[in-house]
Amino acid sequence: MRIVVTRPAQEAARWVQQLRACGHEAVALPLMAIHPAPDPQALDAARAALAQYAAVMFVSGNAVQGLLAEGMAWPRGVRAWAPGPATRELLLRSGVPFDAIDAPAEDAPQFDSESLWDRVQGQLQRSQRLLLVRGAGADGRSRGRDWLAQQLAAAGVQVDEVAAYARGLPAWSVAEQDVARQASGDGSLWLFSSSEAAANLGELLPAQDWAAARALVTHPRIAAAVRVLGFGYVQESRPALAEVMASIESSR
Repeated sequence: MRIVVTRPAQEAARWVQQLRACGHEAVALPLMAIHPAPDPQALDAARAALAQYAAVMFVSGNAVQGLLAEGMAWPRGVRAWAPGPATRELLLRSGVPFDAIDAPAEDAPQFDSESLWDRVQGQLQRSQRLLLVRGAGADGRSRGRDWLAQQLAAAGVQVDEVAAYARGLPAWSVAEQDVARQASGDGSLWLFSSSEAAANLGELLPAQDWAAARALVTHPRIAAAVRVLGFGYVQESRPALAEVMASIESSR
């Protein structure tokens, strides 16, 4: 059984390597392209103002890599929020102290904003400020789920945003399109970690029939997006590598 990894190219390459090391056939078909920040000046201003915030929320590893320049010192007293272990690991590699990072518990049902909120709810006081670091869409505007920002706003916390990178459709080659069409019905298992990736697949191959396609997804919201696309088999797993591997084995 072949595993189709849909993460952005750099992340997909790591996952393919890990899957192959475990004896699986794996291929990367990135369903999201990552581009530089649409407004470098705004990003520079956010870097210069980090010490003014009580906390900084990084929505993903790409947000960490986009905002934190190499050798940059993390300001004392500022909390760094991460939605999951992969983002937390990149924060540590970028020099953010371990005791300055807040993330969901290792045994949390999901690695998402809701699980993070369980850990940080009440940490910030009314009138304090948080910087939300996330990606921009093709129009250059910062976008993503607003659930956590809404909770903070309701608690009286001022939320500022900056786009540290931009997301877009990947430029698939003819060969990649052929692999995707073949994987729609040959028993391959598509690994999705983003609802946006599922939507992008629909744009890249709008006429494709996915009724015989199989998917392994890492969140219920992603499962819903993949089912809308038409996948006939959708299995859910927590996003931790060990559990994804176990789910792959169980789907054989």
